[in-house]
Amino acid sequence: MKHEQIEVNIGFMMVLIILTISVGGLIQIVPLFFQQTTTQAVAGLKPYSALELAGRDVYIREGCYNCHSQMIRPFRAETERYGHYSLAGEFVYDHPFQWGSKRTGPDLARVGGRYSDDWHRVHFNNPRDVVPESIMPGYPWLEKSILPTDNIVTRMSVLRTLGLPYSDDEIAQAPQAIKGKTELDALIAYMQNLGTAVKTRR
Repeated sequence: MKHEQIEVNIGFMMVLIILTISVGGLIQIVPLFFQQTTTQAVAGLKPYSALELAGRDVYIREGCYNCHSQMIRPFRAETERYGHYSLAGEFVYDHPFQWGSKRTGPDLARVGGRYSDDWHRVHFNNPRDVVPESIMPGYPWLEKSILPTDNIVTRMSVLRTLGLPYSDDEIAQAPQAIKGKTELDALIAYMQNLGTAVKTRR
């Protein structure tokens, strides 16, 4: 009888549904904030340099995450192809993280150091020059676009308020570190950093 009363009283039933979902969500989410593996950086992880950070901005602006994920799941088929599965501690300095689930192209979580800077330069200019079957578009304009230096100090300062351990010197020297560099230089620097904090079999 009580169950029938709940079913016919839509307002009361909605309140109970919201309460149930809220309690269940809290039980699943809150403990994650107290697990060190999800909140502590892995050994050797460093925040992005000014050039890498600028490259990450180019990566996001160009929508690379629409075709490439940066999260290797703990399945043999993935670890055999890409390397060690992704760890939460690798992403504590990423705001926002680039995990994704779309893989039109390969996962990039462990791409750092797999190819030379020259390979990346050719690949971004015209992917078919190094991977004939690639459907990735070329990005030849990146090599001609000089990075702006006017917003990098603000960008790094904001990230420091979010918990990234940038020093005053690193922030002050950031404009000089990227001065005269192209967007392609920055993007390659970002790519060469991905996944290098975790030792992985090549």
